[in-house]
Amino acid sequence: MPLICFASPKGGVGKTTLAANVSGELARAGYRVVALDLDPQNSLRVHFGQPLLDPAGYAADLIRHGSLRNALRRTPSGPDLLPYGQIGHAAALALGTELARDPALIAGPVRDMLADPGTAVVADTAPGPSAALSAVLPLADVLVTVLLVDPASLSTIPAIESGLAHGGGAGRDGFVLNQLDLRTRLGPPLASAASRHFGDRLLGLVHRDETVCEAVAAQRLVADYEPGSRAARDIGAVARAIAARLAAGNARMAAPSRPVPWPSWAAS
Repeated sequence: MPLICFASPKGGVGKTTLAANVSGELARAGYRVVALDLDPQNSLRVHFGQPLLDPAGYAADLIRHGSLRNALRRTPSGPDLLPYGQIGHAAALALGTELARDPALIAGPVRDMLADPGTAVVADTAPGPSAALSAVLPLADVLVTVLLVDPASLSTIPAIESGLAHGGGAGRDGFVLNQLDLRTRLGPPLASAASRHFGDRLLGLVHRDETVCEAVAAQRLVADYEPGSRAARDIGAVARAIAARLAAGNARMAAPSRPVPWPSWAAS
């Protein structure tokens, strides 16, 4: 089954929020989804109502070359969650160094997940280049780069595309423009110019909506918090665009007709 990676050139663009909410949309459509947090900030869990003070996650086991399965959590929103966990700054740096030396440390478990015919994996990666992203990118069916609709974020497009042209995600890259504010003078023309530039690589535009901040504060997905909001509709459209991209690329992603069991890779 497919791997969908969310990335961004810098922090603060809403990458994790979109990764979590797209996971929820795919689960709501009937897919079994594992939301995998590859970012040491360990913030993906916030969107799924996990306790803020809970330090549990897979990173501590991964440092010891252990299994990820003990960290898997069910969530009320639908996706299963693999939180990164809280391991401290030094340990996170050490794990990053180890992943750079041995990418199979994380690529192997992710490959095992993808071998399960009923599982789609949505991975949230750290901002900018990272050893974890480099390790799993060869397995990715779609690389979703999230950009804000502002001059600073859009100015990174040449550097991003240069990296993709050198094999980072050529042929499978897509972009989402986030926090479009139609009330600003620059927002609409910037979004229009970026949309023309990306063409069919643009997976969607998400408008600025205070519902998103409210949903994060409530530790819920946007569609669970306010299903009729503009942001919920926009994120749903992004999820459908990703599913269409996967179907066009012949990635196996058939929605199950009945509830799916606990994934086989986690039950063993």
